[in-house]
Amino acid sequence: MAAGSFELGGRIVDVVKRRVFEGVIQVENGVIVKINEGPVESAQYILPGFIDAHIHIESSMLIPSEFARLAVVHGTVGTVSDPHEIANVLGISGVKFMISNGNKVPFRFNFGAPSCVPATSFESAGATLGPAEIEELLQLGEIRYLSEMMNFPGVLFNDPVVAQKLAIAAKYGKPVDGHAPGLTGENAAKYIAAGISTDHECYTLEEARDKISRGMKVLIREGSAAKNFEALWPLIDEHPEMVMLCSDDKHPNDLVKGHINVLVKRALGKGCDLMNVLRSCTLNPKDHYKLETGLLQPGDPADFIVVEDLESLKVLSTRINGIEVAAMGKTMIQPVIEAPLNNFRATPVNPQGITVPAAGERIRIIQALDGQLITHEIVAEPGTDGGNVVADPGRDILKLVVKDRYNDGPPAVGFINGFGIKNGALASSVAHDSHNIIAVGLDDESITRAINLVIKNKGGISLVNGVDEYSLALPFGGIMSGEDGYKVATAYQDLDSLAKQLGSRLMAPYMTLSFMALLVIPDLKLSDRGLFSVNNFTYTPLFL
Repeated sequence: MAAGSFELGGRIVDVVKRRVFEGVIQVENGVIVKINEGPVESAQYILPGFIDAHIHIESSMLIPSEFARLAVVHGTVGTVSDPHEIANVLGISGVKFMISNGNKVPFRFNFGAPSCVPATSFESAGATLGPAEIEELLQLGEIRYLSEMMNFPGVLFNDPVVAQKLAIAAKYGKPVDGHAPGLTGENAAKYIAAGISTDHECYTLEEARDKISRGMKVLIREGSAAKNFEALWPLIDEHPEMVMLCSDDKHPNDLVKGHINVLVKRALGKGCDLMNVLRSCTLNPKDHYKLETGLLQPGDPADFIVVEDLESLKVLSTRINGIEVAAMGKTMIQPVIEAPLNNFRATPVNPQGITVPAAGERIRIIQALDGQLITHEIVAEPGTDGGNVVADPGRDILKLVVKDRYNDGPPAVGFINGFGIKNGALASSVAHDSHNIIAVGLDDESITRAINLVIKNKGGISLVNGVDEYSLALPFGGIMSGEDGYKVATAYQDLDSLAKQLGSRLMAPYMTLSFMALLVIPDLKLSDRGLFSVNNFTYTPLFL
């Protein structure tokens, strides 16, 4: 798909000079060489293409080339992508795969060097990226920044390895992304003073304002599981230079429906200033991360979208380097065939391996919250049967299991509230950040069958309901598929619908499940080694 030469007229939206005018854009060899201002017959609008300021491509369950095929339809021309999911599975080789595959399609992937692999030392992971590996990655031209510093306790308490990684980023002049949910006041000030410049984990307006007041940029996140737009959208006009838009995690069925364009439309519907909204997903990320994305200026690469109007934001065409990559709702990027790479050693489990003998009158229970990555800890009397603690669907208390996929260790077992399923089980090897196998369900037989389906596929998601079994294989690191993105989206949508038919009230049951082993998001989580209190940053017993 060679860059072409052409002219295109319409109402040009200039986010740099904050104005809209009629004119004709002249493109030669993929570069805007001239813009002639003057009346045109076309009523269409020409805008800079959208940038997702923070996303894990892996959470789309698609390899980068397939992600691009779906994203361009919605006017996305680039992403700021943290590949720490694949890095947790395969280390540097996984990051280099993402770069290599992304380079095979016309799309502006901007990858970071994952700063926290593994996220903690309290779980089993497939790789470790220390300071030496971080330096190797930051020397690559394709690596734009140091990815989210999730280990905020390490920053606050002057962990020497964390300090070394931050110093390497400063050495190469690369920005550092943050990850500090709920951090405010003096602790936030210290975190920011360490050189960390963004955060996408704010879930209240007060927290976001506090961080902005201290010089940190806030990324307003709206993904498949974590949805913070409604809480944070006033920032777009309050602090237009300090705000960007991102999805963080976007499941394939949601990506088919829309991307950053949906947030732009919602923000405009709230009455936000047009230029402030557009800058948050074009100019602001370009300037912050020093991206090569064009902004409809002479000399820029011809990266832009054509929309029908500024109300519907219906994308008629998307161009990157002058190449038309999407037109009238259809992708024009051709699929890329890749050989799967993986790291998966788990062997099948049996129901006896996840029984929990009753050893107390009260247990700690993880409370999942719809639309949030954070959880609460609740305490209740356990349901028992034959001397063992069992699920109690009447109180929405289900069994949660995490199984080490790298060393074939024994499963860890806890209990969870908030999933709502009435029978069967779900399982997934998409389980942030180490991507061990995580499962939730009512009975041990269903749970282990669901886990074993994932093991059989060497990664993926599954569902068991009585005699029925369903699964979606994810052979790339156990977290991505190389198949056609639209087919993957349909298969995932079917599983999501089946999970809801089991009784789940969550907007995205599998996405929520994937964060129940994430030990850097408060409060109570489950690693493959046991129940974990994030607030105390240590294991905690199931029984009180």
